Amino acid sequence: MIGYYILLGGIALVSWIVSSTLKRKFEKYSKVQLRNGMSGAEIAEKMLADHGITNVEVISTPGQLTDHYNPKNRTVNLSESVYHQRNAAAAAVAAHECGHAVQHAQAYEWLKMRSALVPIVSVTSGMSQWIVIGGLMLGAAAGLGIGFYVAVAGLIMMGFATLFSFITLPVEYDASNRALAWLKSRNMVSQQEYAGSEDALKWAARTYLVAAIGALASLVYWAFQVFGRRD
Repeated sequence: MIGYYILLGGIALVSWIVSSTLKRKFEKYSKVQLRNGMSGAEIAEKMLADHGITNVEVISTPGQLTDHYNPKNRTVNLSESVYHQRNAAAAAVAAHECGHAVQHAQAYEWLKMRSALVPIVSVTSGMSQWIVIGGLMLGAAAGLGIGFYVAVAGLIMMGFATLFSFITLPVEYDASNRALAWLKSRNMVSQQEYAGSEDALKWAARTYLVAAIGALASLVYWAFQVFGRRD
């Protein structure tokens, strides 16, 4: 268990560094005002219109870092600051979330796979580790009895969450690429504003990368605990 806690500590440290850097980047680029004077909401509506998407609504949602695209009710949800502000950070986030709407409209395969996993992961992700631990306590370490099969069931649940984390990577990177390509091709931002948007989205994507690595590391560790001890 000591090795596991060291691993968790290392991943938590990297996650903190990435999150702190992301926060600083967004604070920095929130001060870079757009020359076109458009708000995040207006950027989003323009990007949707340019892609011929007329059935998606752009709405404001409370809180910070609450920006997301909801494929169920087809809404681009922008946090209050992104919705109203007129800077490079707001433009990046708004365009990124619209990138997901474009993915949905074009039936992007990775997004379809992630959406298919959502119902499973929403049920299993919170309990998978406890099921593995419970299985080990029931006797999986000795490789005998029902405990081993309980632990394996927990690993399968954990595997779905890990798979979800890795499928999320191309979805997020592709949404950012779509956003940046549109911002550049439509001359929505100046060169300085584009550099800020690109840098902000790059660090945002790294948070998903760290999460995926953490999920894989946890899965591998617990798999060794279950199958290694059985041998």
